[in-house]
Order: sequence, then structure tokens, then C-alpha cells
Amino acid sequence: MAFGTLAHKAGKLPLRQLTQQLSELDIDFVQLAMSKAIGDIDTSLGRLSPGLANHIAEAFHQQGIRIGALGCYINPVHPDPVQRKAEIARFKEHLRFARDFGTTIVATETGDLTTYLPQDAERYEEIGWSIFRSTVEELAEEAEKWGVYVGLEPVCTHTLTSPQKMKRIMEEVPSGHIGVVLDPCNLFIRGNFERRDQVVDECFELFADRIVLAHLKDVTPSFRERDGRPQSAKPGTGVFDIAGFLRKLQVHKPFLDVSIEDTDAHEMNDVIHYLKNITAKQQ
Repeated sequence: MAFGTLAHKAGKLPLRQLTQQLSELDIDFVQLAMSKAIGDIDTSLGRLSPGLANHIAEAFHQQGIRIGALGCYINPVHPDPVQRKAEIARFKEHLRFARDFGTTIVATETGDLTTYLPQDAERYEEIGWSIFRSTVEELAEEAEKWGVYVGLEPVCTHTLTSPQKMKRIMEEVPSGHIGVVLDPCNLFIRGNFERRDQVVDECFELFADRIVLAHLKDVTPSFRERDGRPQSAKPGTGVFDIAGFLRKLQVHKPFLDVSIEDTDAHEMNDVIHYLKNITAKQQ
């Protein structure tokens, strides 16, 4: 099992400085959101090319770090059609050049569940879902052309609120190029927190075969007022069954990339050591 983190954990820096600082962490890979991490190269829409992708990938490779996934966190249900079209175009560009970066995964979340609440208080979920499905269809078609994956990350307050919704979108858009970026702690909310182990089991039962990347953090039994989600924490400092989750990953997706979240850079190596000790005991 490979452990990595978000490239912008080191900050938004010039490419060479960024990779140098990340090399001080005991990571195998990064999830790279270029606009958040690279400070000296314009990677906006229309700027990517095979040469630029190779240049960036080589800078990471020289420091012994692989680009495990590209992060392109668009809003696939953006209420402004013009803005939504622009964000879809940016995601498609990432899909086209993903292999030149050395990866096959481009990841995104799925937009706020209540996006269309002001428009229609009764049908807002239905409206949002319809737009989301249309966006995913378009992205999946592009991913199929390039042999890469649209990595969708379900979150309890977003369009993909639950494991069941994740399964539903894969049934309604039956493309093998839709993958799951699984952060189980993002699916916990006040109403299901006490059965969080069951929520994790539902994920593996419904789409274990489609997981392409895992995110890992911890949670505490303290809930945010604005949305009822538990407060997140670095792995090993909360109540999430990390050992159980890693065990399930080993069974269903051996050698999967696991990106560590909610951990400051100066604490990253200690957390990786903690996680490696857990996985070593499970072998």
C-alpha cells in the first residue's frame, strides 16, 4: 500500500521548490492540484501540453515522487451554465493529458446538494442530480477516449451524499471509466455517525471494485453546526477505525494509493510511520 498526500500540503510554490520540500516527506506519491500547488507555471485552461506535463512529472520523479492522481475539483452542478461549461472544459483537458503526467486518474467532488434549493425547494435534489448525471456522462465519454478515469469523491453534503448515490450514478452512467475516490470520513454525518462502520461496509459492498484512490483522515464525535459533519483530524487522533479500513482496502484493492489528509506537513512522517506499522501487523 502506497501512502501520499496532497501536493499543496507544502504550499503553493515554484515547481522545483515544491518538489524539494515534498521530498522531505516519506511519501510515495502526490495528488496534484496544479492551481493550488505550482506557483511559477500557468496551468490554466488551454495551457497544458504533453511537454508541460512531462516537465512537471520529471520534476517530481527526480525527487522520487510519483504523481498518483490529478486533482481538478470542479463544481459539476454549477448553477451558471457558462461557468459550468468552463469547468467541464478544464476537467476534460486534465483527462486528455493525465497520462503525460504519469497517472490515469483525475479527481473531483460533486457539488453542493442544495445548489438548486433557491430555485425549487421541492425538486432541488432532482434538478441537481439531472445536471450532475449529464456532466458525468460528458466527462466519462472524454475519459474513455484517453483510457483514463474520472475519480468521483462522494461527500455526505454533496450531490453524491451516500454509498447508495455513488452506486446509482455508476448504474445510470454505465462507463468503466468512472472510478471512486473513497474518503469514508466524508460520508459521516450526525445521523449516521454511530453506525459509521456500517457505512464503510456499504461502500465496499456496493463499489469495492471501482475504487481507484483512497483518502484517509480521522474524525472526532464533535459536529459542525453548519452541516452536522464531524470534525476531522489527523489519522490516529480520532475515533475512526483506521486499522479496519486499511484491512478492507488490502483485501479488496491491494497496493492502492492512500492519500493522507488533515495532517500538517511537519506531522506527515509520524503519521506515515503510524500507518505503516498498522499495515505491517496485518500482513
